[in-house]
Amino acid sequence: MLTHPQFDPVAFSIGPLSVRWYGLAYVFAFIFFIILARLRARRRPEMGWNTQSIDDMLFYGIFAIIIGARLGEVLFFQPAYYFAHPAEIFAIWNGGLSFHGGFLGVLVAMWIYARRHGRSFWEITDFIAPTIPIGLAFGRVGNFINGELWGRPMSEALPWAMHYPWVDGLPRHPSQIYQAAGEGLLLFVLLWWFASRPRPLRAVSGFFLIGYGVLRFAAEFFRNPDPGIFSELGLEWTTAQWLCLPMIAVGVYLMIHAYVIRRSNR
Repeated sequence: MLTHPQFDPVAFSIGPLSVRWYGLAYVFAFIFFIILARLRARRRPEMGWNTQSIDDMLFYGIFAIIIGARLGEVLFFQPAYYFAHPAEIFAIWNGGLSFHGGFLGVLVAMWIYARRHGRSFWEITDFIAPTIPIGLAFGRVGNFINGELWGRPMSEALPWAMHYPWVDGLPRHPSQIYQAAGEGLLLFVLLWWFASRPRPLRAVSGFFLIGYGVLRFAAEFFRNPDPGIFSELGLEWTTAQWLCLPMIAVGVYLMIHAYVIRRSNR
């Protein structure tokens, strides 16, 4: 059985300023977004993106991700705690950022960007979707370094069983690594391949929604359940799994619209 290394969550300090690994994970995610988006723009010039438009879009996205992710954590997962401790809402350096909240924040930001720059909302989401999973992988690695979001108990006979000393003596799934590999690396490879050739409008966005929704839904069976608005109702599935269902449903609709409805209306 493996033991969690119990990394220092602080990567380095400069005077009174401490830079945490979790914060660096977001920095790396934004850097890789720029790299991948520019690469995608060069390979697919017919999509009409350039360095300036990508940088402008990132400016909208950075604030939307952080604000949306924090509000998602507050409203979807721990509303009772944060309403009782409102000052903690702003302490994002302690962790507690929800993907689903950040995702909704990005959708709002991209809708605003589309309106201001005269672009189609679906053209934007189709363009950025393949660049997102690598950032998710960095986020899950940050969770692992922080020693948070550990997995459910598992058999210690399996060589990758992980002991988290501050939790209990039970061997647990290293679910952060599962998610980094699944909704991070695997989804990136599949989505990058799918988006490497021209696809109907909405198809790439639909592929992302289905891929993330299915992989996250599956990962939740190995991850220790988080508190949440649905979990507190005594439902069998976790809050994250319930939030993935509309993602999958919308993704299926977008794929049907791209490949069936759109063609039948020609």
